[in-house]
Amino acid sequence: MTLADRLASGTKAVFGGNLIGMLAQGGLVLVLTRVFMTPDEYGELNVALSAFGVVVILATLGLPKSAARYVTEFAERDPGQVPHVLRLSVGYLAALVAVVAGTTLLFGGPVARLVGTPSLVPFVGLGAAWVAARAFTSYFGALFQGFNRVQYSATLRVVTRAGQFVFVVAFVALGFGVLGAFAGYVAGLLVAAGVGGFVAYTKFYTDYEAATEPVAGLSRRLLEYSVPLTATRGANVLDKKVDTLLVGAITGLSGAGFYTVAKQVSNFASMPAASFGFTLSPALGEQANRENGERAARLYEQSLSYVLLAYIPASVGLVLVAEPMVRYVFGTDYIGAVPVVQVFAGFVLVNAVNKITTDALDYLGRARARAVVKAATAVANLLLNLVLIPVYGATGAAAATVATYTTYTLANVYIIHSELGVHLRRVGRRVGVACLVSVGMASAVVLALPYVSGVVTLLATVGLGAGIWAVLAVASGAVDPDAVRRFVA
Repeated sequence: MTLADRLASGTKAVFGGNLIGMLAQGGLVLVLTRVFMTPDEYGELNVALSAFGVVVILATLGLPKSAARYVTEFAERDPGQVPHVLRLSVGYLAALVAVVAGTTLLFGGPVARLVGTPSLVPFVGLGAAWVAARAFTSYFGALFQGFNRVQYSATLRVVTRAGQFVFVVAFVALGFGVLGAFAGYVAGLLVAAGVGGFVAYTKFYTDYEAATEPVAGLSRRLLEYSVPLTATRGANVLDKKVDTLLVGAITGLSGAGFYTVAKQVSNFASMPAASFGFTLSPALGEQANRENGERAARLYEQSLSYVLLAYIPASVGLVLVAEPMVRYVFGTDYIGAVPVVQVFAGFVLVNAVNKITTDALDYLGRARARAVVKAATAVANLLLNLVLIPVYGATGAAAATVATYTTYTLANVYIIHSELGVHLRRVGRRVGVACLVSVGMASAVVLALPYVSGVVTLLATVGLGAGIWAVLAVASGAVDPDAVRRFVA
């Protein structure tokens, strides 16, 4: 199978898995926000999820991505080392999980009271289980990516999201409230972790004949490379979890609910780029390991161009339809999320670029450089949050995220440019085309907005915008319909 075929196949598999997963997650959000929970209750649930999301970094460090990086490397150069990579990384992960989950169980309650969040105390027992299940699910997802078998990562995501939908809705419907919803999230992760372990053992571990001994220094290399990845993951958690905690602490649980709704909308919009980036990253590393840097550079450049062409208009469109989308999809109780969604439209764009860039740096051996930038921007984000949230609430938190994430993304693009040599002028021309396409699309959407009166007319307006985008993108020569047909065939 050629590289292009493999990328197309992998992207379609990951996109399909992500789409099913996002639909399940989106359905769950709608059920919780429109049927079962007030903004305060929804905010409480997401504050708990964010709090234990901060803890889980200690249970994984950078081991999942470190293991994936060395799996990719040894699968090409020395396949007999792959079983040793798996055994060592699983052993280290199990030890970390035991320590962190046990510590959470013993000291989570006192710590929650100490920091002034006693509402988290009832979640501590389930939180320890969530930490363990999330750690192993993350490990197996990264491992499948390292093997360039991203369809299994996609399957794992589907199992997680579908399981969470079933369990959360069931537990809440039975009257267990916010705690029941949290238990549903845990149950979905436990099922996914079990599936991931079964697939990893039967489809990968048993396929490789282990070398007599691990290569000298393998343990040290696994742990050393996990250090910058740990810093990056820790900074990522600081970016994506602590802001929700701060919004909840400073503005109240309803503010956290509005902020979470806006973030979930932006994550849904970024899903296609995330799917392609997940497939692209190990392929770039593989080409670099084969000393085919020029091909890797052109592959990244083309990917970046198409992402910008799609997401500049998408971000503009999200700003325009934010108000009717929140009103008719989430309900009038969540109308306070509208300005947050509009600010997060900028995050949609930079996040899409980031999805095809950051993981690639890990596979290219530039994790340390990325970690430095991520740590600096995460600290800046925390400081900006502390300044903006008291004044502007959840909207201020969104503005802080967009500002710092833009800086982080631009730095990552520069790092990958310095590694591969990307033709940025060519990319810049695509940006110009994308801006012109955005103007035409936005004009049509603005004219249609006064006629939006419900979900059906909202979807029709979004479809109109997408259609105008497609016509203008093809007319400008930025998109080749035949190439698109070959890719999706």
